[in-house]
Amino acid sequence: MDDAARIDALREDFHAMRSEVGKIIVGQEAVIEEMMIALFAGGHVLLEGVPGLAKTLLISSLAQVMDLSFNRIQFTPDLMPSDITGSEILEEDHGTGHREFRFIKGPIFANVILADEINRTPPKTQAALLQAMQERQVTTGGRTFDLDNPFFVLATQNPIEQEGTYPLPEAQLDRFMFNVRIDYPTYEDEVNIVESTTGSAETELNKVLDGANVLGNQALVRQVPVAENITSYAVRLVRATRVGSGEEAGPAKEYLAWGAGPRAAQYLILGAKTRALLDGRPTPDLEDIRRLALPVLRHRLVSNFHAEAESISKDQIVNMILGEVTP
Repeated sequence: MDDAARIDALREDFHAMRSEVGKIIVGQEAVIEEMMIALFAGGHVLLEGVPGLAKTLLISSLAQVMDLSFNRIQFTPDLMPSDITGSEILEEDHGTGHREFRFIKGPIFANVILADEINRTPPKTQAALLQAMQERQVTTGGRTFDLDNPFFVLATQNPIEQEGTYPLPEAQLDRFMFNVRIDYPTYEDEVNIVESTTGSAETELNKVLDGANVLGNQALVRQVPVAENITSYAVRLVRATRVGSGEEAGPAKEYLAWGAGPRAAQYLILGAKTRALLDGRPTPDLEDIRRLALPVLRHRLVSNFHAEAESISKDQIVNMILGEVTP
């Protein structure tokens, strides 16, 4: 199959998945697109939104249309790291009386992981995901186990109820490719939601993608060529967020205490490559970088007291930096 045919196949996979998920999820086209960009780019997604906006339903629907193993982990204050990664048990052979430890795999051993309300569990449990997300491995009891491929973590958190929660550390936030915000639906979409969810009709989702398709699409994304000016712009945009570097933009100097690391530029390029392919283009352009700047950067920036005092959001800061850093 030549490159043009592979790009067409990727677009068909994308449109088929979006069509199937659209049977359940009304509106939220941009959110669905960003989640699929992350999937095909091999990244993970942190989904934020107030209760009732179908965050969990969106993720479970996405898992249903893929012929992949899926596990949901409900993060709670009493959850332990071994509840995620698995644990060793002492097993006895009744015939010989020989005893040995056997590792029982935890729910992290699946292709798609829904980490529901990830900020409601203590840092030691949150950290159980760190190695898994970055290296696709789990180390326990002195042994390292490879996770299934593809491996896709979709975490949710509620941004308005902070009592009894544990904010994710910066090191863990940096492992998420995108921080996707879900907003309230439009009036027309909300009418459709109410009509479709208060009747007796049941919707069945068809599986349109398997693991081989996902891995093939991820490999295709990596092969997409990127012009030097596109890479340069992504790197300059990220470096413009770093206070004290001498390269920071004015808004960063005024409103940020800490900027984004190299992963931000890597994910900007991978996301831009994927977005270009989904649009049928063989290489990304500057608009792809600018379009993905918010989901890539918003969770990697640390605001200073000045920004908090003036109620300047990270999205506003990113938009101001985009206005100052010219292509």
